[in-house]
Amino acid sequence: MEKSLHKNAEYEHILRHAGIRITSVRILVLKTIMEKMQGGAFSLQDIVEELVTAENSSVFRTLTLFAKEKILHPIDDGSSMQKYCLCTCGDSEHRHRHVHFTCTQCHRTICLEDIPVPIIQLPANYIQQDMDFIIKGICPKCSAKKI
Repeated sequence: MEKSLHKNAEYEHILRHAGIRITSVRILVLKTIMEKMQGGAFSLQDIVEELVTAENSSVFRTLTLFAKEKILHPIDDGSSMQKYCLCTCGDSEHRHRHVHFTCTQCHRTICLEDIPVPIIQLPANYIQQDMDFIIKGICPKCSAKKI
């Protein structure tokens, strides 16, 4: 019981630090993300499947708020389903300059934080505002199944 209270205090601290009002749904969503969604990106559907008692709209609003307040970073992996990952950039400009890998077999998207996005020289008069760098292929888990 005491461990659970300590964890809830940690989640409350994260929300307070981000300037987010603390509610039970926000604590529950953050707890689910931090405890069950490690090792890859996740979608609204992934969270909803874990939190069967929470309303989809509440979870959606919470994920949107977490992304806006930089707790999560959104990933467009081309799947037509918004994915998110915990933000660990700590960058004052708050950009996610790392590669993402999407497995064509299991459809998981993984942040490859140790692989920086390559620098792309754009032609004159083009102004970059954002960039998603997605590599598609087969992840180690799926490639091991083929052997």
